[in-house]
Amino acid sequence: MSYLVISEEDQNFGHTKNAAADFYRANKVPEELECALAEAFFQNPEDVNGYLANYFAKLSPAPLISRLNGKEVYDSRGQRSVEAEVYCIACNKEEGIIMSLQKATYEETTSTLLSRLSPQDSRTASATISSHLGLTTNIEEREQHVMIAVQWITEPLNKMLEKHNPCDQAEVDRKLSEFLMARDLEEKEIRNKEKEESLSACEPEVELASSPLEKKKEKRPDKRLDLGSLLFRDATESWHGRDGNEEKKGNVSEKPFCPAEPPEPVLPGCLAIGSVSLAVAKTGAQITGTPLYKYIRGLKNTVDKSTFHMPVPLVTLLSCGKTSTGKLKLLEEVILIPKVGDQLKQIITMAMQLQQEMMKIVNTSAKSGTTQAILRDSGVMPVSFDRPEQALDLITEACSNLELELGVEIHLAVNCAAPNLMDYTKEKYEIATGVFKSADDLVAMYTTLIGKYAAVVALIDPFRKEDVDQWEKLSTSVGDACLLLSDMTFKPQVPPLPGVKGRLLKHINEITVSELIHITGNEQGSLVLGTVCNEACSDDSLSDIAVGLGMDYIKVGGLRCGERMSKYNRLLSIEQELTQHGILDYQLHCPPWLPAPYVASCTLCAVWRCMQVSMNRDWKTVADT
Repeated sequence: MSYLVISEEDQNFGHTKNAAADFYRANKVPEELECALAEAFFQNPEDVNGYLANYFAKLSPAPLISRLNGKEVYDSRGQRSVEAEVYCIACNKEEGIIMSLQKATYEETTSTLLSRLSPQDSRTASATISSHLGLTTNIEEREQHVMIAVQWITEPLNKMLEKHNPCDQAEVDRKLSEFLMARDLEEKEIRNKEKEESLSACEPEVELASSPLEKKKEKRPDKRLDLGSLLFRDATESWHGRDGNEEKKGNVSEKPFCPAEPPEPVLPGCLAIGSVSLAVAKTGAQITGTPLYKYIRGLKNTVDKSTFHMPVPLVTLLSCGKTSTGKLKLLEEVILIPKVGDQLKQIITMAMQLQQEMMKIVNTSAKSGTTQAILRDSGVMPVSFDRPEQALDLITEACSNLELELGVEIHLAVNCAAPNLMDYTKEKYEIATGVFKSADDLVAMYTTLIGKYAAVVALIDPFRKEDVDQWEKLSTSVGDACLLLSDMTFKPQVPPLPGVKGRLLKHINEITVSELIHITGNEQGSLVLGTVCNEACSDDSLSDIAVGLGMDYIKVGGLRCGERMSKYNRLLSIEQELTQHGILDYQLHCPPWLPAPYVASCTLCAVWRCMQVSMNRDWKTVADT
């Protein structure tokens, strides 16, 4: 008998074939391959290989986060910012770098704020202020915040979110919030220990200061300081037409001055939270193949997801704030509120024409005190005025020259930024250089201003948050003629102040996408999503967020520089896309800022545009019949 001798190589090859067959059967490759080839035959695509690649790509599991990367980058102002990158494993490849730029908001320096505080308040507040991200004093501290944020993204957040589904935004944001809460508790424990150590070190000094002789010595210079401050106040008030007796009477009847609340300490590195959250949202939008604004709308779980409405853009026209060359400091921003039914391209064109006309008036007028009016990089025209009426008269004259009916076609909002104007040594607001007003004085001034200029329909931050009575008095005084708004960025859970019917929200620091959805879903009244006037951040995601959340308004700033124009251009693209797909809602819900005649005109405009769209859609049918 002859035996078939199988070589070892053939035996190994046979084992490999059997193992491969078992592997493909276990993963149902023959069935899927048969279906793919059958569909490709009947579809008869031009690119057969591309068709098969797309077919099998749909069968691959959902991409998972493989790693995060944080980078230090520079914005257009040369300031350091944080950029988060998300890498995902898709089809066995690490790809899909999604970047999110997060810029710190530095609105005021510590030295500037402490200069307005009394010596006692400044000593107690300096420790808290120095830890506030928006109140840092030097480049080193700014760089420290950015460096810690990059370290968080690269190390702990990278490990925490590895192999997580980027489309599960709620779970990712929950983990980010828990991480931030844990770091915040650690930071508080460190601060409490430092405080206890400092108090224990100061105990001997407190005993020495409690002796009667020392108290007598300390009281005398305090009385002199009080007398000098009173003399200064009397001299200041008499310069403005009041005598000292009236001042004393007012002080007796007025409530004691409420000191400023200590600023909320911002945890160093918290920039990483908002940056990673937004980057993950962008990743989920790219994986699902949907624009970011539609993706966020899907996360919001709204009832009607078929139509969208565009937020009304608030365009900053001019500024008479603290950085202007004139004496007036009260009008940080004068903002254009366009007609609700206008298209964005019309709004931008109108705002540009209005700014050019104002520049022309200022350059040809000798009363302004300036020889040449120019636009800043922020797109805002700074003007040198002494009184608020001068700025509003300038806009009124420009509208008259352009035949724009102020108060009908356009309205105005004023960002007072009053919290930055409080002089805590005098316990008054410095609305102009050397001109100080109490909170009650501002109530009367705002009421007079709104009564004279009916086009002003909104005031943003007219007082500090501590002046609760004045918020209520002003709301009662102006009624529905003007809406009051406050900045809720750092305290979104705090209930609104009395009389406030709208709030300003900024996407900064530790606010996640899920928190934005929660805040906007529970907020009563009008919400404005915006950035600070001088922000230098080129990320245009703010426009997608505003549309996706269904915001009433979006505040970007002036019409200049790439940072702001990128957001306006993104709004234009979204508006065009929604119009082309027929899902832009022209039956607009009118935001609550505007008086009844203005709302009626906007409704008529929306109805007319709906008729135009309907006529365009049915034109072919009409022509056929």
